Amino acid sequence: MAAAQGQLSDGAGGTDDAKEGEHHAGTTAPLPFRTAVEALRAARLRPQIEVEPTRAPQRLAPFAYALEAAVVDGDQDLADGRLVLLHEPDGHDAWRGTFRLVTLVRAELEAEMAADPLLPEVCWSWLTGALQARGLTYGEPSGTVTRASSHYFGGLSERPAASQIEIRASWTPREGLGGVPDTAAHLGAWCDLLAQVAGLPPAGPGDASVVTLPQRRGPQPR
Repeated sequence: MAAAQGQLSDGAGGTDDAKEGEHHAGTTAPLPFRTAVEALRAARLRPQIEVEPTRAPQRLAPFAYALEAAVVDGDQDLADGRLVLLHEPDGHDAWRGTFRLVTLVRAELEAEMAADPLLPEVCWSWLTGALQARGLTYGEPSGTVTRASSHYFGGLSERPAASQIEIRASWTPREGLGGVPDTAAHLGAWCDLLAQVAGLPPAGPGDASVVTLPQRRGPQPR
């Protein structure tokens, strides 16, 4: 699986490296966090998306759990990303809650699509539209949309120019009974975003306000 690499922001200006599995600072993880993680582990997702646990941040919050995912077509990856669940039992002023979801999603695009001046706004609408389509309530959203172009020279000059889109975002999921957010539904919305970035058709009835991604660059070998 191609994992999204690099640092993740917690939405409050912080970034961190990662550690395997869930981090709990040497203490027993509280029940709301354990329940939220179990819901992530038990979620059923569309078959084109491969999800597995990965290294979780150590210092963004006392408790963290991370997943990485790839949208797969045969032996090729169309898009990839990471989703991190953070938990601060005493609450976090910037989050305005005790949980925070942090994500990094990326895929390659056709050069003309990457040059579209409206692309950043459209990409942000993919995330908010995916959450809204599942009826999820959330707060304090923040993020960035980055376009990057690569041109190759010398011994690599035969490679075609490549353009990549990268979405980094975080939001505070609404907490339900027992102070636990519906993390399975948020994971489903995140996978909807991944599928859309990858150019897959919707799995079911979608939100008409969400803009569909035009054809991206050809699938990348795994």
